[in-house]
Amino acid sequence: MDNQKEAIRDARKLGIPKMLLLGFQHMFAMFGATILVPLLVNGYFEGQGLSIQVTLVCAGLGTLFFHLCTKLKVPAFLGSSFAFLGGFSTVADLKTGIFKDMPMGEKLPYACGGIVVAGLLYLILALIVKLVGVKRVMRFLPPVVTGPIIICIGLSLAPSAISNASTNWLLAFIALAVVIVFNIWGKGMFKIIPILMGVLISYGVALILHFCGMTNPDGSAILSFSGVSDAHFLGLPPFQICKFDITAILVMAPIAIASMMEHIGDICAISATVDQNFLEDPGLHRTLIGDGLATSLSALFGGPANTTYGENTGVLELSRVHDPRVIRLAALFAVILGFIPKVAAVISSMPLAIIGGISFILYGMISAIGVRNVVENHVDFTKSRNLIIAAVIMVCGLGFSNGLTFTIGGTTITLTGLALAAIFGILLNAILPGNDYTFGENTKGDVSRGLGMNPQNSDIEA
Repeated sequence: MDNQKEAIRDARKLGIPKMLLLGFQHMFAMFGATILVPLLVNGYFEGQGLSIQVTLVCAGLGTLFFHLCTKLKVPAFLGSSFAFLGGFSTVADLKTGIFKDMPMGEKLPYACGGIVVAGLLYLILALIVKLVGVKRVMRFLPPVVTGPIIICIGLSLAPSAISNASTNWLLAFIALAVVIVFNIWGKGMFKIIPILMGVLISYGVALILHFCGMTNPDGSAILSFSGVSDAHFLGLPPFQICKFDITAILVMAPIAIASMMEHIGDICAISATVDQNFLEDPGLHRTLIGDGLATSLSALFGGPANTTYGENTGVLELSRVHDPRVIRLAALFAVILGFIPKVAAVISSMPLAIIGGISFILYGMISAIGVRNVVENHVDFTKSRNLIIAAVIMVCGLGFSNGLTFTIGGTTITLTGLALAAIFGILLNAILPGNDYTFGENTKGDVSRGLGMNPQNSDIEA
């Protein structure tokens, strides 16, 4: 820990104005990545995907609920999870069973239903952790399994980034370049929000090009403000109740394996940043319950999965203000924004090329986080068992592009590539002899870096 500046654990002594400012800083840190998820999902569902308003409200309420579950002790913000993007894309492309000829807008609730089940899996892991301890549980989910799965999530989304960026390569390149510049050379607060800066600056360029009369290469308008003029300044978010189908559940639920590992990593990272062991107090089981229920409740009403955000961990390190009250202020600001449709409409006018440019690095960094997970935990690939497990996961995750469809009792079930990768990876790790991974033995890898998640530079949620 950097002790050059004493950490502040009770922000009330700073006064209300400074607390509000710190809350805004945390909100802006999560904002770019959180709203990017519904923007990307809308691309998969041809404009009939997640609502930005619902996403912001669910992120804010999910964060407040998480704090209640963790005895108000953990300074974590729960924003939109990128881990489930591959699942959304797969559900949008489903053309079997009840999904045959189903409109895109009707598929989304089933994707959300799958996320509800995925969130409930957190509760099962929480119960197991409480009963048998975290070390025994993690033996079945070592980095040799979770790392390649995370790699597959990023690589499976790569074609989407190329497709969006190709609508206007100039805007895509500007968005990509800005994110890189701020992430590498940014100072202070700007280094914490490279995605938001990439969106804002490239959108500003798009505005200039639009008003100069320029168009996309295919002749279409760079920007369209038709939805902005029709939107009200105040209004209820368009919540919708999720639906359940076994195929969609099998698409989404296995992704919880990766997101749960991300959660454990982030809690370790937050613990190292603020110098408090949250795995013990309030306990990993409580943080899993908070994250899982927040995810299920969000998806129940048409929102994305939630996850603890590394961006806000970076803000904790930057500001040295470790008071969870500041995070809860940011959550309240997010809820308030969710009831302003005009803001959501402006965000929805974002050109696909900008989304593609941001995704260009985002999806690659998801895979890179998987690689880092493997490297920092010293997975030994000179051992045949580890090579076999990683090889099978990678081929299943990327090779079964259309999944594996079969019928049981008249019900059509499709296991996606990611689901197959998770299933075979866990089974092979349990069956093959020579498992040399022990959670907690490599303190530097498991705790200080949070299972490969760097607490100061986790701009992308995997």
